[in-house]
Amino acid sequence: MRILVGVTRIFVGIFFIISGFIKLNDPLGFSYKLQEYFSEGVLNLEFLQPYALLLSVVVVVTEVILGVMLIIGYQRKLTLYSLLGMIVFFTFLTFYSAYFNKVTDCGCFGDAMPMNPWQSFGKDVVLLILIIILFIGKRFLTPFFSKFNTIIITFLVLIASLWYSYHVLMHLPGIDFRAYKKGVNITAGMNVPEGAPVAKFEYQWKFEENGKEKVIATSGSYPKTSGKFIGVETVEIEEGYEPPIHDFAIEKDGEDYTEEYLTADKVLTIICYNLSKSEAGGLGELKDLAEKAKQKGYKVIALSASSEEDKKMIKEKYQLPFEFFTTDETALKTMVRSNPGAVQLNKGTIVDKVHWNDFEDLKF
Repeated sequence: MRILVGVTRIFVGIFFIISGFIKLNDPLGFSYKLQEYFSEGVLNLEFLQPYALLLSVVVVVTEVILGVMLIIGYQRKLTLYSLLGMIVFFTFLTFYSAYFNKVTDCGCFGDAMPMNPWQSFGKDVVLLILIIILFIGKRFLTPFFSKFNTIIITFLVLIASLWYSYHVLMHLPGIDFRAYKKGVNITAGMNVPEGAPVAKFEYQWKFEENGKEKVIATSGSYPKTSGKFIGVETVEIEEGYEPPIHDFAIEKDGEDYTEEYLTADKVLTIICYNLSKSEAGGLGELKDLAEKAKQKGYKVIALSASSEEDKKMIKEKYQLPFEFFTTDETALKTMVRSNPGAVQLNKGTIVDKVHWNDFEDLKF
């Protein structure tokens, strides 16, 4: 039991540290996932959505701290009960998501390791069992260091975690696990390889026959039946290949400009996924940035999912010398964790991207 508890202690501790740090590297991304969980169609806790970023930081810092506390043996009872409470909650959440097919990616490891809800639920069940083992053998969870040293280590990890979360929020994630990282060619990322698996669907047709509901499944064709048609539901029975970048397009007034700007030599794209949520300090920097880029021969455009009225208002208010185009909001949130942010393109390849706090770092 002593050996089992020792091995389990290290494994669980490291697991929580890694899981927490990956999300700590991108707390804004994790907050987007929390907003998805809080939405009306999932947990219906929309009143929590404005606090998603704060909750994101608290959760990921807590994960890291608990992992460290478990390994060094600080506050054994508090650590074990906190770990148990956290894993019970996450197990419920992932089961709910999996069973009702509410959230397709749990966000447990951010973009570093996407997991579907059933995989995440299985992972949480294993962790729950391991934490129960720690409870059973808690007498063997002795501190590795003196009480003073364990307090100092925990305090330093807390300060370091809070500082790092603040740093990446004010700049960009230190490690970019997303499909739009530097060096990626967006056009290549949207290509589907020859011979890639194609998604297969089943169509479940509902009819009323002799006062009873009857379901007939086909691969797409309308079934032969004399019953009264009620409705049809499409179910994906086999996943197809989905390219890393699958929701990116540059459009304006019904015209598609994607190819034009992804084949151009020098393009500076200003990213404002939602202008009503864009930070005023960043918007105030855009005019100078755009003029500087144009002097160096760059085409400057802005991408946003906001309404045309909002685009016009912001352009006039800040006297912006570039046009706004429309792109999917999720794609823009994924491109750069800043609102506004900037992405430098060369024939569709991402040369650089920065938070609005770092506009001066762009080299044209």
